[in-house]
Amino acid sequence: MIIGIPQEIKIHEYRVSLTPEGAARLVDSGHQVLVQSHAGEAVGFSDLDYQASGAKIVASAQHVFDQAEMIIKVKEPQPDECALLKKGQLLFTYLHLAADPIQTELLIKSGATCIAYETITDANGRLPLLKPMSEVAGRMSIQSGAHHLEKTQGGSGVLLSGASGVEPAKVLVIGGGVVGMNAAEVALGMGAEVTILDRQILDYLTTFQQQHASKLSLDLSTSKNIKHHLVHADLVIGAALVAGAKAPKLITKPMLKLMKKGSVLVDVSIDQGGCFETSKVTTHDNPTYVVDGIIHYCVGNMPGAVAKTATLALTNTTLPFIQNIANKGWNQAMLEDQHLKNGLNIHQGKIRHKAVAESLGYEFFN
Repeated sequence: MIIGIPQEIKIHEYRVSLTPEGAARLVDSGHQVLVQSHAGEAVGFSDLDYQASGAKIVASAQHVFDQAEMIIKVKEPQPDECALLKKGQLLFTYLHLAADPIQTELLIKSGATCIAYETITDANGRLPLLKPMSEVAGRMSIQSGAHHLEKTQGGSGVLLSGASGVEPAKVLVIGGGVVGMNAAEVALGMGAEVTILDRQILDYLTTFQQQHASKLSLDLSTSKNIKHHLVHADLVIGAALVAGAKAPKLITKPMLKLMKKGSVLVDVSIDQGGCFETSKVTTHDNPTYVVDGIIHYCVGNMPGAVAKTATLALTNTTLPFIQNIANKGWNQAMLEDQHLKNGLNIHQGKIRHKAVAESLGYEFFN
C-alpha cells in the first residue's frame, strides 16, 4: 500500500503522524511511504531521517494526496486538505466530527473512507488511540491552568502548591477517565488539593483516592455537586467524554457566578464541542478569554505544544493499526476486528458511526 504523510497545517500544530522509525517498519513490510518535505522538521525529524528509513520525500501535500492510497494525519483535515481527498482514498486521523459539521460535510463530499482514531475501541470498551493524547492533554491542563492562575496572566494570583502557612489551591476535575486521572496526578504532584467528579465512582478511582487520601476527594458528577465544588475551586478541568458524540455541557454560564474571580477553566473536551456552555475553541497563540471574570483556556490541539513527546506517543499507539490496515486492506481488517470497525466514521458519502450521526442529525448507516 502507498501511505502518505502530509505536513500538518492547522495553526500551531507541530506534530507529525509518523516517525522515521514507524516509516521504516512499514517499508520493511513491503509498503511505500511518501512524506511531504519538512513534515517532521518541527519535532526534529529531517527529510534525511525519513529517507534513511526508506520513505520517499515529496515536495507538497498535493503530491502526497495524489499518490497515496492511505493518508495518515494527526489532526482533522482542514478545508484545503479535504478538497485534495478523493473517492476510494482512506483517511486515518483524529476527526472529532460531532462538533464539526463543516468538516463532516466536506468529507462526505470527498467520497473518501474516513477512520477516526478517537472512536476505535478495545476489548474493555476503552479508546486506545485517544489514550496517548488524553494523557498528554490531561497533564498539560494543569501546567497551563497553573500558568494562567498567575496574576501576570490575569488570574487570581494563586500558586497551586500554596506556601508555608498558606493553603494550596483547590483543583476540580470533572471526569475520571484518562484525561481526568492524568490531570489529577499532576495537580497532586504540584501540591494542590484535588476533587474528581465522575458519573460513577469505579474501583480504580477509589484505589487512587486511597493512595492520596489527604489531598484527594471523590464525588459523583451531579449538577448539585458541581455547583458546590465550583464555589471553592481555583482551577477547573473539564474532562468529560462521550465517544464520538458532543461533550455534555456540565457548567452553564450562570454557574460561573458561583466561582471566584480570576479562577481558571480548562476545557480539554473542546475537540468534542466543550463541556462548558461558555467554551469556544482557542489557539496556542491566543489561548484564553474571560467570561464573567473567569479565565477560559480552550485550545483545540493542546498536545501540539509538546509536539515531540506527543508525536512519539502517538506513533507508538497508531502504528500497529496502520500496519494492520496496510497489510490486509481496511475492509478485511475491519471484518476481522470489530474494534477497528468502530473507528469507521464516513464511507461512500454516508455516516457510519451512530453517535456522530445522532450528534449532527444525519442518517446512520451501519
